[in-house]
Amino acid sequence: METPRFRVESQRLHVESTGFRKRHAKLIRWALLAGTFGVAFAAGTAIGAWTLVCRSGQCPSVDELAQYRPRQTSKLFSADGHFIAELGLERRTLLPLAEIPPMLRDAFLIVEDKRFYSHHGIDWLTIPGAVIADLRSLSFSQGFSTITMQLAGNIFPERINRRERSGFSALARKLREVKVARAVDARISKDDILELYLNQIDLGNGAHGVETASQRYFGKSARQLNLPEVATLAALPKAPGRYNPRRFPDRAIQRRNTVIEIMRREGLISAADASVAKAYPLRLANRRDAGDVAPYYVEWIRQLLDLQFGAQLYEQGLKVYTTLDLELQGAAERALERQLRAIESERYGPYGHQTYEQYLAHAGNAEEGDARNSPYLQGAFVVMDPRTGAVRAMVGGRDFDDSKFNRAVQALRQPGSTFKPIVYAAAIQHGRPPTYILDDSPLIMLPMAQGDTWSPQNYDMQFEGQIPLRRALYESRNVPAIRLGMELGEQTVVDMARRLGITTAIPLYPSIHIGAASVYPLEMVAAFSTFPTLGTQARAMGITRVENAKGELLWTPESVRTPVLSPEEAWLMVDIMKDVVRRGSAAGSVGAMFKIPAGGKTGTTNDGTDVWYIGFTGDLVAGVWIGLDRPERIKANAQGGVLAAPAWTAFMNEVYRRKPAPPDWPRPAGIVKKTVDLLSNTLWTRDCPGIEATELFISGTEPTIACGLMPGMTVDSASAPPDTARRRPPP
Repeated sequence: METPRFRVESQRLHVESTGFRKRHAKLIRWALLAGTFGVAFAAGTAIGAWTLVCRSGQCPSVDELAQYRPRQTSKLFSADGHFIAELGLERRTLLPLAEIPPMLRDAFLIVEDKRFYSHHGIDWLTIPGAVIADLRSLSFSQGFSTITMQLAGNIFPERINRRERSGFSALARKLREVKVARAVDARISKDDILELYLNQIDLGNGAHGVETASQRYFGKSARQLNLPEVATLAALPKAPGRYNPRRFPDRAIQRRNTVIEIMRREGLISAADASVAKAYPLRLANRRDAGDVAPYYVEWIRQLLDLQFGAQLYEQGLKVYTTLDLELQGAAERALERQLRAIESERYGPYGHQTYEQYLAHAGNAEEGDARNSPYLQGAFVVMDPRTGAVRAMVGGRDFDDSKFNRAVQALRQPGSTFKPIVYAAAIQHGRPPTYILDDSPLIMLPMAQGDTWSPQNYDMQFEGQIPLRRALYESRNVPAIRLGMELGEQTVVDMARRLGITTAIPLYPSIHIGAASVYPLEMVAAFSTFPTLGTQARAMGITRVENAKGELLWTPESVRTPVLSPEEAWLMVDIMKDVVRRGSAAGSVGAMFKIPAGGKTGTTNDGTDVWYIGFTGDLVAGVWIGLDRPERIKANAQGGVLAAPAWTAFMNEVYRRKPAPPDWPRPAGIVKKTVDLLSNTLWTRDCPGIEATELFISGTEPTIACGLMPGMTVDSASAPPDTARRRPPP
């Protein structure tokens, strides 16, 4: 019942409004006229825009849906025949609507389009709110997409790019979505639209459709999901990258619980069920069970197959058998990530860059990071069988979802001192023995192109003077390596690098001898396969055979193996590189921790932006690279032997706990042993003032002159009385 006060107030307002209309009648008529013209203009503009955005076939025809078939994936298998992953532009396993649980269907409907079954492709009731929100933000960030509109963009991504979110392109995209959605709704039943949508929707982590997403996140079919798992999937369409439960579990749980609350408010579940579901922990399947292993390796294989098969790869469901060893892959991933976290946690001293954990905590608002320039510490790990070139494991970065840039095969980085074995292999092949004397004294090069002089330094900023070739390599002295390379000639060193499989540009400058020319990590690791095989370089390979869906053989790539060094030359290099582990730059991080016969080489660039360790046993060669995508000093005093080598050691120790250790390399018959004076590269005598050592030589390269004797005198004469000394005829 109205109160007297309310009646009086209502009458006053009525009188005031009537008076306003009388006083401003002319203004009101003009406003109504302008509004009418405005509506007409807006309608005309919309019709014109509708016509414009669909010109020249830019709006796909719904008739194409009759022929539409979702892309099928090829299957990838490991070296022992285990399933690895689906391979395709989109990973998808189709599930009929009747087999998708009602709770899962309802969860998507209530979150994405609760009036789906009552509208005709467009939910007009949501448009005013979206327009107001967009006007406030001066953007097209607030959408009003129905499930049918989303489906239009998913099926026709080339002509309806759903990533366009600003400017006229976003408006044009939305108009195309509207037109196609209305046509789809008129042509196809609601259940068929929903089935297509639930098998098409991008749910992150490379999964398209609820069945594939269920397998990849939870390791089971969508038919078996419980309420919290259903809500987790229904939470993803809003922003698959932002709410990816593998990368952002806390964020995923928060969004999941929001979906559960929406389901409770809409009466889909009871308050008690909602309370239990919100408390349920996020339980994800391990990556192997979820078919989500070795993503960088898988993508590398996909690229190789795309070159060979093209569209056939994505249309015919091929079976691809690879060289991947799942145990080695897991060990490589664990070893690398532990080492990267150890560096970030300042175990090796102050670390001034953003850590991976800090990045995940404060970034991630974007769907995907800058692939080539992630701000946190990165790494790569490659493991090969040196006998065949089979790549057994590959890690191309820390987070494939954040950065798909494969640092193992795509990143060009300076190898630093890991390049030195190429220089020394050329020297050994050109007759220099391990006792060959090199000069480790200050070196000033002629002016460079910019007019500067170059004065290379050793890592310790010291010079040793006269030094044997063996020691110069295992101590990783820079100046002796440069002098040796210059003596051989830059072209000789480049030729050796090419024979070892390095394909990148190597300019003919002295700095290349200490690793100034950039390389691909995969090629650098493959180059080292020459040493454990005693002379044969194997090019990296990842595929053993490809079959069609019927099991018929389509392709068998051949292993490419190239003889580069003789067994004696390679064995001598192995023996010197074993000294890197026994007493050189990797003695503390490898030799002290790993007791199986092994050789290798550390690498550090001058400015500390790249650290490496590449090492080998009789049956494995593996390389580790660590650095930042935008080349910056990792930390003060960064060294490959300290920062990279521990990951190699951890990997090898885990591997050889489960498999037999390979034997040491047998010494070829062409290797001879001599006692020499290391200071003069002469045969040792009892009166020699130098340093006595037992050294190994390729027959014919051993010294023939005794310490302190004139050329032509034999070692026997050095031990005889002076009056009986004999001279050997000159060669």
